[in-house]
Amino acid sequence: MNRMLHLFLPLLLLLSLSSCVKEDEYADTPEGNFEALWHIIDEHYCFFDYKEKEYGLDWNEVYLRYKPQFDAGMSNRQKFEVLTNMLGELRDGHVNLYTSFDMGRYWSWFEAYPSNLSDTLLNKYLGRDYQISNGLRYRVLDDHIGYVRCPSFSNELGEGNLDQILYYLAPCRGLIIDLRDNGGGLLTSAEQLAARFTNEECLVGYMQHKTGRGHNDFSPMEAQYVKPSKALRWQKPVCILTNRQVFSAANEFVKYMKCFPNVTVVGDRTGGGAGLPFSSELPCGWSIRFSACPMYDRNRQSTEFGIEPDVRVDLSQDDLLRGIDTIIETARRQIN
Repeated sequence: MNRMLHLFLPLLLLLSLSSCVKEDEYADTPEGNFEALWHIIDEHYCFFDYKEKEYGLDWNEVYLRYKPQFDAGMSNRQKFEVLTNMLGELRDGHVNLYTSFDMGRYWSWFEAYPSNLSDTLLNKYLGRDYQISNGLRYRVLDDHIGYVRCPSFSNELGEGNLDQILYYLAPCRGLIIDLRDNGGGLLTSAEQLAARFTNEECLVGYMQHKTGRGHNDFSPMEAQYVKPSKALRWQKPVCILTNRQVFSAANEFVKYMKCFPNVTVVGDRTGGGAGLPFSSELPCGWSIRFSACPMYDRNRQSTEFGIEPDVRVDLSQDDLLRGIDTIIETARRQIN
């Protein structure tokens, strides 16, 4: 078992054994639920210092600003709205509030940016004779470049599936992996795919764990490595296509791939999501998910707010009207 599995499986086991962080007792009132949520985030969230530097987040100021908005006469929906607004101050797509009637979320990490993806164009490039294997769609484009559409890492990819895909695309001069709108999933799947593109064990980043309730209570940085697959590996140029909705495990995949030779990232900055999420529960029974373990690139820099591409390009409106995907065509030119 590789080093990253050793790193993540104990935490995943912990998550399966305990669904929430043990918290102090708070009353099941609007004020009590506010106090519980604010303290859960204050004691366990992992990006306070980083976000203070990036945009001036002051969690104590947030407390003083939101506390007066709670009173005993609030409805559940009013309470949910104000709690969600407070969590939005973190600007974190991994922070969610779950109720029976809605899910609080922060989506501005991609909503304020161009989508840089058209389903109509994807269908045109894929045609009708593409192959499908475990969620991956792939084909050979007319200039002998392989194209793989990877919309999610929600499932294990399967070593046999990856072998068959790479065997099929082996005659191609290069490979495009279209990651656009991939919101993440399993880190192990992201690593499994990345392992097909390196011939040696490669340092790809670092990770820390929260060790106490203080904002700076973290373990030392632990190195993350990707080891080469023992099965078929790709040796030719690769272009990874990205947009702002590449998030979480998909963001990590881009981080891994940028460490390898012959890889070019084309498109828009990724959406980020560099904190491994954890969960807890409020007195009213609502669940809260939040980033608890920060991850960094190999230069020890956070990728919480995304990763810049090597070649920055947007989907052109003129190209869209002509039935051309600007980002795919830029990647083809990079390979050719």
